Amino acid sequence: MFLISFLILFLELAAIRWFPAHVLYLTFFTNVVLLASFLGMSVGCLAATHRRTYLTWTPILLVLALTAAHAVEISSGWFAKFVDVGNQLSPQQVFFGTEYHSHDLSRYAVPVEVLCGFFFLIITLAFVGPGQELGRALKRWPDRVQAYSLNISGSIAGIVLFAACSWFELSPLWWFSLIAAGFAYFYFFSGPRRAPGHWVGAWVIALLLVLMTALAAFVPIRTGGGGGHDTQEFWSPYYRIDFDRADLSLSVNLIYHQQMISRDQTAPAYALPHLLNRDAGGAPFADVLIIGAGSGNDVSRALQWGAQHIDAIEIDPTINRLGRQFHPDHPYQDPRVAIHLDDGRNFLRSTQRKYDLIIYALVDSLVLHSGYSNIRLESFLFTREAFEDVRRCLKPDGNFVIYNYFRQGWLAARLQKGLEDVFGSGNTLVLTMPYRKVIEPERATFGDFTMFFAGATNDLRNAFARQPDYLLRTDEPPGPLSPNGFLPPKSGAATQTHFGLATVLPPQENLRTAIDDWPFLYLHGPMIPTQSWRGMTIMGGLGSLLIFLFLPRRNEIANGLTERDSNRHCARRALYLQVFFLGAGFMLVETKAVVAMALLFGSTWVVNSVVFFAVLVMILLANRWTIRFQPRRLWSYYAGLLIALLLNTLVPLNFFLGMHRAIQVIGSSMLVFAPILFAGVIFAASFERTDEPDRAFGMNIAGAMLGGLAEYSSMLLGFQYLGLVAILFYAVSAIGFWRLNQPALDKLSTEPAPD
Repeated sequence: MFLISFLILFLELAAIRWFPAHVLYLTFFTNVVLLASFLGMSVGCLAATHRRTYLTWTPILLVLALTAAHAVEISSGWFAKFVDVGNQLSPQQVFFGTEYHSHDLSRYAVPVEVLCGFFFLIITLAFVGPGQELGRALKRWPDRVQAYSLNISGSIAGIVLFAACSWFELSPLWWFSLIAAGFAYFYFFSGPRRAPGHWVGAWVIALLLVLMTALAAFVPIRTGGGGGHDTQEFWSPYYRIDFDRADLSLSVNLIYHQQMISRDQTAPAYALPHLLNRDAGGAPFADVLIIGAGSGNDVSRALQWGAQHIDAIEIDPTINRLGRQFHPDHPYQDPRVAIHLDDGRNFLRSTQRKYDLIIYALVDSLVLHSGYSNIRLESFLFTREAFEDVRRCLKPDGNFVIYNYFRQGWLAARLQKGLEDVFGSGNTLVLTMPYRKVIEPERATFGDFTMFFAGATNDLRNAFARQPDYLLRTDEPPGPLSPNGFLPPKSGAATQTHFGLATVLPPQENLRTAIDDWPFLYLHGPMIPTQSWRGMTIMGGLGSLLIFLFLPRRNEIANGLTERDSNRHCARRALYLQVFFLGAGFMLVETKAVVAMALLFGSTWVVNSVVFFAVLVMILLANRWTIRFQPRRLWSYYAGLLIALLLNTLVPLNFFLGMHRAIQVIGSSMLVFAPILFAGVIFAASFERTDEPDRAFGMNIAGAMLGGLAEYSSMLLGFQYLGLVAILFYAVSAIGFWRLNQPALDKLSTEPAPD
């Protein structure tokens, strides 16, 4: 029981990390892998009584899935031309790195949700075998709650070990070697499977396990995707990083991310805040905060322009390490630079230092915060509350600068509106390179480098009022000795480009700005995008079909039932209804816990790991409570669950921000984890009553998949009101519990079925 639970959780985490790193654009849809693993486990548990052992098929299914992923990666150069990720020419949701091939989609396009659906299916099938083994282990164990506790303990061990792999930045070779060893135990040393099925020999199984590990560790050379012999592969705790030594560029999960550019190269974008500040008459920025410091380009320019102290915030330790080792200017070796491997929002809240300049430096993570939600690592940096944190950290004459390639006019309009909500109407200045006088809301701005200035912007605004055209030389690197761009050029001056302030037109409809409760900067408005609806339909349809195909059939139903058998059948259905919606509600509660803790303590992988660990520990505590007190009447626990969920709905996510750290930790943990404790007791007490633990557990996990699909409603409602959806699920669960406790069914629910 412990080992199969450990193996399933470890394989799930490995799949969530590995497949998005090899399947183009799957990095934005990691919940596909999570839900596939849930569905596979559910189907496997439901198939526990099948005579066929599906675990035998797991290695070959994993080999097929890994091979298909490599095929997509190797062909990514031309494959990307035929993949449509939400119509990035006019999208409902922006995905960075996907727009460069959008112009090729005029004739043939494969929606990315179809690609995700294929991998959803094959990963689901790969998890059926381990799920079946888990179901059989549950069925063999007479004490249901004790078995469930062992299951949770194994899952905790899986989280801890995978967190250790992330800490040491171990490659997939290590992950899948452990997975192969776990499967080898079940094939060759555990019970009756010491000799695999008659159609395949032990040597074939062993060969498949070796092949699975080799495929997981294989590093292909992509055609047309920027890969090459000088490319090194690294696995940070967040994603796979491909570092090209030839041009010092980094790609993450197959999407180009950044490049180390020396201050001696003609790349003016990083120097513009300092150049414009000088030419507008401002003193050099002494204290600088750079969020998204990456490999060091912005740090290098700040040092060049005379910064006395720089706090460089970078969430990814691998990118920071590569910058320290390979950046040609060696900015991180300068004693004026303090490196902080932290989430930018968390640093803004915790620092007491004031800055002359705060920069959001090309902040785009290209990855989801976790497989549980649709927010990205940087989502909480662009909310109104985050901008208020920035304003608090600025000196009275300080400036806040955001720059990136924002792709869509409405995205620029949202950022400007959010900044002006905090810094005041008319405070924000916007400019683009190449120069664009007007930014239209419904027009794509691919390739436009857009820069926002907020804070003490009067000097710069006045400078542009005096001279609307700013001239910038393009034949030499910008530096402290560059000519003043607001002054007329000297006769015979070298090649120059010009730009000025841009006017951002607001959309016709009301544009909602991002807030902590609704941190979806890249979503056009509160909605569930059409692409997400199609993906949900594909996953829901495949899930329903597989559950229908694998759900055991009862012969006695077809042959007629006695009244007692009919009541027993009704009792089981009531229990399955209860545990199914317990799983759905629990998934939403866990998602809200992950999001809330990311907001309070940072969107780092360490915080995520601690939250998942804490959730499982709460379940263990609930199990111990159930074993100790044997609760039968659960209405008081349902009431406690309802109150806890209502409190989570009424208390804002950022309620604990700014409080003393101890109060923040204790208060937020009590609020966030209380529903998990009540729900855990309800499930454990209900699970203890079943005579079919495999099916009950399978239905509970199937419900978790429904909860995962329901998480998409946060894009419409926000996370604060996600608790209302959870309340709805738990209310349906309570109906099942009420039905189960009818006098005719109560006693039968604990009686074993006759042979």
